[in-house]
Parts: sequence; C-alpha cells; structure tokens
Amino acid sequence: MAVKTIEWNDDRVIMLDQRLLPHREVYRVCRDYNQVASAIRDMVIRGAPAIGVAAAMGVALGALKAPSKTFDREFERILVVLGKTRPTAVNLFWALQRMRQVYSEKRSQSVEVVKRALKEEAQKIYREDIAANKQLGKYGAGLLRNAKHIMTHCNAGALATAGYGTALGVIRALKESGKAFEVFVNETRPYLQGARLTAWELKKEKIPATLITDSTAGYLMQKGEVDAVVVGCDRVAANGDVANKIGTYTIAVLARRHGIPFYVAGPTSSIDVDCASGKDIPIEQRDAKEVSHIFGKAVAPKGTRILNPAFDVTSQDLITAIITEKGVIYPPYQQNIRTHVCH
Repeated sequence: MAVKTIEWNDDRVIMLDQRLLPHREVYRVCRDYNQVASAIRDMVIRGAPAIGVAAAMGVALGALKAPSKTFDREFERILVVLGKTRPTAVNLFWALQRMRQVYSEKRSQSVEVVKRALKEEAQKIYREDIAANKQLGKYGAGLLRNAKHIMTHCNAGALATAGYGTALGVIRALKESGKAFEVFVNETRPYLQGARLTAWELKKEKIPATLITDSTAGYLMQKGEVDAVVVGCDRVAANGDVANKIGTYTIAVLARRHGIPFYVAGPTSSIDVDCASGKDIPIEQRDAKEVSHIFGKAVAPKGTRILNPAFDVTSQDLITAIITEKGVIYPPYQQNIRTHVCH
C-alpha cells in the first residue's frame, strides 16, 4: 500500500485524514497527545488496529513533552484522555496497557529513560501490527484459495491498521498468491467506509471490486454469487462473539442462511479474553447527523428521532473461523480462543 495511514516522524504523529477520502489525500500533523486524541475521536483515523497504534504514539508524544517534575501525574492524564476517545475497539486499551507496562518497568530510572522507552514501544507496536497483518493475510488466503467472489463489510484494510490490513490483508495476500477473484464491497452506511475507503484501496491495488448497497448483500447470496465473507473486528470476546461495524451481524445471518463461510480477520490484540461475551462489549453511539445527513446535506426531516450505533455484535455460532497472525481459530471458541492467545 503506497499511502501510509500513520507514521512517527521527527517526534510528530502524521495521519492520513480518512474523512476526506476518496477525493482528497490530506495528512494531519499531531504535535501533542490532545491532537492525537481528537484525531481518534473525530475519525481522522479509524479501524481498531490503527486506533491502537495511534493511541500508543499519542502516549509517547505526550510523554516526550511532559515536564520532568510532574511527569507521573501527566502520564496518568495522557492515558485517561486517550482512553476516553472510543469505547468499543479493544486495541485502544490493549495499546495503552502496553505503554503503562513499559512505564511501570522503567519508572525507577530517569524520566529521560522512560520517555525513550515509551517512544520505542510505540514504534514497536507499529511494526508488530504490520507484521501481524501480513501473517494473518497468509493464513486467510489459504482459507479463501477457492473463492471466486468474496464479500467484505466496512473497511479493514491498510487504512484501518498500521498497514496492509486484516480482512483486506487476506484479500491482498490472495492476490499475491496469483488467484483471480472479485470482491463485493458493501457501502457500509452510515459512514460509508466501504464506498469511500475499501473501494479506494482496492482500486489502488488493482483488485477487481464491485460496490453494492448494504441491502444488496442478500440478493447476491440468494443468486449464488458469493463464495465467502471476510470482515475485520473491533473486539473479540472470550466466547468468540465479535463486535464489528454496524451491519456485520446482518451479513453473518444472511451468510448462514445461504451456507456461505463467514470469516473474521484480526490480530490477537483485538481479542479480549477478559470480556466474557458480546453482551459485555460497550457499543459506541455516534452523532445522529451521520444518519440524517450525507456529506452535509439533510436527507431526513428535521427532528426525526435517530439511533446510530457504530457497531453490532455477531454471535460466535455464526462465525466459521477467526483468522489471526498466530493461525486460524475454529470452534469451540470458548476453549480455543484462550489457548490460542496464550500460546
């Protein structure tokens, strides 16, 4: 992927503003952790793994600028601010915990040593994410090697990660293996991540893709034109329930009805073994204007009551397998997930 989602450069965090795609490629420069927090909250950057990387870089950036005399207090403030940005994607909290662990291990040394260690850890998380995506892509490509028509929902590509992608990482790896196939891209209302982002990525990669409305998915499955579905994930519970972009559950139910394998792709950092089931996953509620307006223009009567959950939960019984950088997890998820993550 030629375009970088996020990078650390000269003690600044630089992000591609995904709100402006596909029409404009604009990079935002974050010079302090509050700017990183705003970028996460306002969807400049989105996608669970990318949010985790951004959070880690935000902590490092904040730490570098924190005064030595009040460093401990400022470090806690940084974690709180970043932790309040978006509640559903567990990668955010996973990354913050990694940074806290480094802080705890180094705090007996000088503040400068702690700052340097936090910066190194953020860059390590960035590198690890790209490596994990490439590895899980290879595992996923093996599962989809005979699929000619693949459906995906939302954007789980390079834009949603440090690079390469999860669900689209599987699709990229499949292309790299020399297979010929087509991708059906669900538009993913209301934020249109499929139409704006996934279609844009696939076009850049010269991977054949057809954009469809979300409500067209069942039509194509009924006609026998979908061989497999692969999506990303924002959080996987210990029992295998998966939180992903709103509409994922609907696609999973349709896939089950038509006997189509439904795969979830994500790094192990997206697995929350402390979350018993999907019922325990917090679901972010977003601004009503994302539903009532499209590109700033109202499409619903003023005063209309609106519900806008950003995610839904797909129950584990609808999921064929979960693809991670450590391999493929099959049912029964309750026992296999914990064994897989701890291995």
